[in-house]
Amino acid sequence: MSQSRVVLIKIAGMFLLILAGWLARRRGFLKDEASGILSRIVVDAAFPALVFTQMLRTVDAHSLRQDWLLPLLPVPLVAIAYLVARGIAPLFGGKAERNTVLFLITSPNWVFLPLPIAEALYGNAGVRVILLCNVGAQVALWSIGVWILHGRISQALRNLATNIGLWATGGGIALALVFPSLCQLGDLHATSSSLSGITGAAMIDALTMLGSITIPLSLLAIGAQLGAIPISVHRLPASLWGVVIVRLIAAPLVTVALAAALSGAGFRLPEVPRRVMLLVAAMPVAIVCSVMAERYGGDTSLAAQAIFLTTLFSLVTVPALFYLVS
Repeated sequence: MSQSRVVLIKIAGMFLLILAGWLARRRGFLKDEASGILSRIVVDAAFPALVFTQMLRTVDAHSLRQDWLLPLLPVPLVAIAYLVARGIAPLFGGKAERNTVLFLITSPNWVFLPLPIAEALYGNAGVRVILLCNVGAQVALWSIGVWILHGRISQALRNLATNIGLWATGGGIALALVFPSLCQLGDLHATSSSLSGITGAAMIDALTMLGSITIPLSLLAIGAQLGAIPISVHRLPASLWGVVIVRLIAAPLVTVALAAALSGAGFRLPEVPRRVMLLVAAMPVAIVCSVMAERYGGDTSLAAQAIFLTTLFSLVTVPALFYLVS
């Protein structure tokens, strides 16, 4: 099966889960507090468990020496999107919402949408690339992103220091390097029969089960959040179309072109990181952008509408991009 078809199937399946969350919110099955609770469970429990167990299972000294550049890769992706946005954004709207437009374009969904696609295409290697890149993506979001949106980063850096997902990533990597045998705890057939071995395997198995709900629960939460967004299709601002066009089309195409140019010049990433980075470059606006726009004085309505429309249109644009690069 071609990669573009796999991407289409995965995105369509994820969109159906998002739609289920959207319908549940619209019909009142999920209230405002319910979608907030789902988001807290994902961010504070399920996702850290997923990151920790995946790092423990897939990271070793050899893979880390090979993949040490991955946390740095989000920086050029942000820079490319920012420069493209600076050139095109003035064509769509005035200066009032300019900072919000630039912020939305430079903030793709780094984890919850690309993660299941990368896993379907590349297995554990794709998951490891996404999760390691998420380290750099979080730093870029809370530093460069906040600077673009409002010009202040002090509070953002304090929030970054308490990010549970980053601590889980670091803890999983550290334990995997210091105690390589811990990766065997995920294999129940290879687990020691001692009390400590059984206890450790049970803890890892519990964390693995908790982490396994990250993707479906996050998609339902995304749908519930989108269901609370008022969208008037008859009065969409020009700046919103600018975000859609640059985030889903212009920035990914420029990224593909630059990747091809660098490859021709002799600088070529390994196949899986290169493909995963192109996948992330094509992602819609991150859900967290609406919260950050509200916190740092951005245009909250524009952010909410951009999340909804880019998520919808990515059903077409992301498979099309993979068909192009394939």
